[in-house]
Amino acid sequence: MIWGGFAQTTRNKKRIEGDVERNHEVQAALNRMARELSMAYVSAQLNPNPALQTVQTAFVGTDRGSGDRIDFTSFSHRRLIRDAHEGDQNELSYFVARHPEDSSIRVLARREQNRIDDDPRSGGRVEILVEDIQDFELEYLDPLTGNWLSSWDTTQGASGQPNRLPSQVKITLTIPHPRRRSRELVYGTRATIPIRFALNHAIYNP
Repeated sequence: MIWGGFAQTTRNKKRIEGDVERNHEVQAALNRMARELSMAYVSAQLNPNPALQTVQTAFVGTDRGSGDRIDFTSFSHRRLIRDAHEGDQNELSYFVARHPEDSSIRVLARREQNRIDDDPRSGGRVEILVEDIQDFELEYLDPLTGNWLSSWDTTQGASGQPNRLPSQVKITLTIPHPRRRSRELVYGTRATIPIRFALNHAIYNP
């Protein structure tokens, strides 16, 4: 009886520790996304000659049902190597992908390229941010209308939102319950974006 009591206590301890670790993983991911989205920006400075355009900033949120994707440029890069030729600007993406070792598991992935080029949706390094997820949904608050939108695109003309960003991004992440797979746990947060219009450094001739 005493041994059974100790065994049950050990199982409960492991279960609680697993729940705490899983909750920390999700909360850390949400905090990181909110922090990096809050430093998003786009620039109106673009070479008029397409052949000479080597840098393009963007903020593109794509509605993909239960697995949304966002690609954007930001000032959130952190230089980790001394004297590295890097600034604070980068390309970032958040999207849902299949686990490289088990295709039945969906993961939330993060892509970062520490230098902005002419394609802000590809390149750089991809890492898993949260394993075993069900849904990843994003919504964008349009400051001009006050409406929440399911997508956002600064690279399109009349069909998008050229040269302006949403004032907030609502992030919702759903994961399966650790012990009852028929149930789910829903987490969410919001990111506020201070730079809502494209940077436009005018050239003055005194």
